[in-house]
This record gives sequence, C-alpha cells and structure tokens, in this order.
Amino acid sequence: MSSISCGERMTFHNPEMWTTLAAAAAVTERVRIIANLSVLPAHPVALVAKQAATIDVLSEGRFTLGVGVGGRGDDYRSLAAGFGNRHERLDRAVAELRSLWAGTPPSDGADPVGPPCVQPGGPPVLAGALGPKSLARAAQWADGVVSFSVGGSPQEIAWSADAARRAWADAGRDEPRLVSGCFYVLGVPEPERVLRDFTSEYLAFLGPESASGAAAAMQTYDADALRRTLDAAEAAGLDEFILVPGSADLAVLESTLELIRSR
Repeated sequence: MSSISCGERMTFHNPEMWTTLAAAAAVTERVRIIANLSVLPAHPVALVAKQAATIDVLSEGRFTLGVGVGGRGDDYRSLAAGFGNRHERLDRAVAELRSLWAGTPPSDGADPVGPPCVQPGGPPVLAGALGPKSLARAAQWADGVVSFSVGGSPQEIAWSADAARRAWADAGRDEPRLVSGCFYVLGVPEPERVLRDFTSEYLAFLGPESASGAAAAMQTYDADALRRTLDAAEAAGLDEFILVPGSADLAVLESTLELIRSR
C-alpha cells in the first residue's frame, strides 16, 4: 500500500474529506495522503490552500492534492457556489493556490496564508481530468492526472493514460504522474450485489438509467477481475492505482491485501 485517499462529496453520507485526511495523516508515517479530489471551484481558494498546507504539515510532506470541477450541481448549491464556468475558475484557482503557498498574501496588507508547506512550492497537484479539452487545460498547470474507471475497465485505463501523455507532450512537458482507480468489493457475502448497490447509489445523480447501467456492468467483485484491472494499470505505466471499496466491512481490506500479496 503506497497511499491513503479520500474524496469530496457534500450531498452524500460519506465523511468530510479534509477531516478524514487529517486523521489519516496523524496515524500514519509512510504512506502518502491523497485528496482525490477537492472540487476546487466550489470553495474559497485561500481556505483550500490553508487546509492543504495543514495536511502537508501534519503528514510531514506526504500530501498530494487532487483537484477538479466535479459534476454534481447539488454539491455546488449546498455550498452556495456557482456551477457555471467551472473549468476557467479551476485554472485561476490553481494559480492562486500556488501563489498562496509561495507566501503571497491574499490581499494588500494581509498576512500570508499559513502554515508554510513542508514540500517546496506546496503539495503536488493532480488534475481530475478525462476528456481532451480538460486534459489540455490540465497540462498547463498540473503535475499529473488522477482519472477514474468506475468498473476498472482495462481499455479505459489504457486510453486515459495514453490521452494524458499526449496532452502533456502537446504542451511540451515531460510525462505526467498518472493515477487512476475504480470501485470494487471483495471478501464479503454477496459481493456482486454489494458492489452493484453501492455503484447505483453513488451514481444516482446521473439519473436512474445511467446509474443502473453502470451498476449492472460492474465486474470487480471478483478477485480475478480485479487482478486483471491491476495488471492493466501496471501495463499502462500508471504510477498508482486507487482502490475505492464499495463497503466499509474490514473484510474487504483483508481480502485486498491477500490479493495484492499474491500478485
């Protein structure tokens, strides 16, 4: 295991991301702590800069910040944030983040936003980007890409990695750090039902037809299927692959460790 990751979603029953990451940073020593991801345009940038810097300090420089625009209008509305022009706002917000981490005050006469980051220049920033346009934008400012294949499709994993590399090459940059992930369930009774129920619930914001279609296609409740997904991630040259469990049962973690040790 190389990292612990947590995502942000307001209108769902998940724990709050920054609080969870702080707890993870406090009780670990080796693994990286990854925000996967912060819906940056929905928040005041100075607040996110301070939250990220704090996690970087708590983790002694083990923090990575994933950022993206999200796709759930309810999350934006719950935070009284506008939903329009999200991509342009993200571009500006990342530039502001880096400026704040460099010690530039947020306004004339103000003190800098602290604490100072442990990692020089601030934590690495990964872009939650999938399509050609968003990847082209991300290639201007991100250190890498964190994508996601809901069902762990080997074809999707390979395509996303290739698309990110092309975007970075087109921008004249060295190869990006590549991270992806998928939903899965192992080691619990009726893993197929548990995974498909979780997927359908989590993706309900897409509408019943899309959510049920994605749930029906899930295969990563089977150790062999998940092994194929991990093999595909390795073959695609990913730096890391994040496994997102569809159950809080600790048996999932135990079965996952067994699978990884057997590879």
